[in-house]
Amino acid sequence: MKILAAMSGGVDSAVAAARAVDAGHDVVGVHLALSRMPGTLRTGSRGCCTIEDSMDARRVCDKLGIPFYVWDFSERFKEDVVDDFISEYEHGRTPNPCMRCNEKIKFAALLEKAVALGFDAVVTGHYAKVIANKDGNRELHRAATWAKDQSYVLGVLTHEQLKHAWFPLADTPSKDEVRAEAAERGFSVAKKPDSYDICFIPEGDTRAWLGDHIALREGEIKDTEGNVLGHHTGAQAFTVGQRKGLALGRPAADGKPRFVLEVKPKTNEVIVGSRELLAVDEIRGIRATWAGLPIAEVTEFLEKTPERGAQSAEFEITSQVRAHADPVLSAAHMEWVEDDESVEAGKLRLEIVVRLKEGLKGVAPGQTVVMYQGTRVLGQATINRAYSLNRADIQAA
Repeated sequence: MKILAAMSGGVDSAVAAARAVDAGHDVVGVHLALSRMPGTLRTGSRGCCTIEDSMDARRVCDKLGIPFYVWDFSERFKEDVVDDFISEYEHGRTPNPCMRCNEKIKFAALLEKAVALGFDAVVTGHYAKVIANKDGNRELHRAATWAKDQSYVLGVLTHEQLKHAWFPLADTPSKDEVRAEAAERGFSVAKKPDSYDICFIPEGDTRAWLGDHIALREGEIKDTEGNVLGHHTGAQAFTVGQRKGLALGRPAADGKPRFVLEVKPKTNEVIVGSRELLAVDEIRGIRATWAGLPIAEVTEFLEKTPERGAQSAEFEITSQVRAHADPVLSAAHMEWVEDDESVEAGKLRLEIVVRLKEGLKGVAPGQTVVMYQGTRVLGQATINRAYSLNRADIQAA
């Protein structure tokens, strides 16, 4: 097969490309340039897709004896990831830029170009598995080792994208084994630290970065009774579950720490309370996509005419709201809803309703809920609202 290896400059993508070469495929390495402005992406070990990373990727390709190219996706990255990140925070939501990058850049723009150029598949260093079921349709599953599993951030992949996705590290038991293999192959990235944090925020200070991109204004920090406890410099810079940066100056009556329960960008208010009030038992998601072909219950529902009050599809799942969070037993159903947005668009909106059988804390609108059955990823949705166990009035929209 003709394989395009997406080379981030890290050890995982290096070993993934090497395994594709070992398998006898015709491999070409590509590094994605996501910024035209030096210094706007992180440097050293803290980010990804930097100039340093492109040089590391080139050295690996030279070692493997395969062609290497740099593709400029900076414009798409700005529009689909950076601008989306800013817009979501402006509306009081907490987005996952890595999720959006996988969806819009690494497995949409990249794959689209790769297929147009005649490549059969795109290889990345993600820890996840693509399995063909008994009908030959490809499904996305967790990696063999859950500690390294990255299927959550790949939950945005579609049926067509999975046809052209290959993850050679799927069955690798540990990152130590990957590093050992990289060292044995003579790769300079063998001991390179993992990247983390948001790559387009160079100093790692999200609040300060948002202050340069969003018109923040001072507002009030209130408790659940409406009492003013302090002031902030911009509600959009806060996220549900946040504890640091409140600077209230005095402790709560019970002496326990307070957390952000709700962000209200329209009134520029931040609502805080105890950790217990962060618990939610129902999540409503929008903009759902399905990883591979949808399960039978979903397919049957989607084939029906979306009439208000129509019977909903129900199915048992485990749900996950963060990349490294534990999955939670849940029941999900789908329904068509009518609201101002859907009426304006002239059609009903599909919502995924996830009822949690175990409590979750700190669930913020804008985050992604990924749905699983066993190890299989069913799909994902963007969290629009989360309902509190103890406060029915906390309903972040």
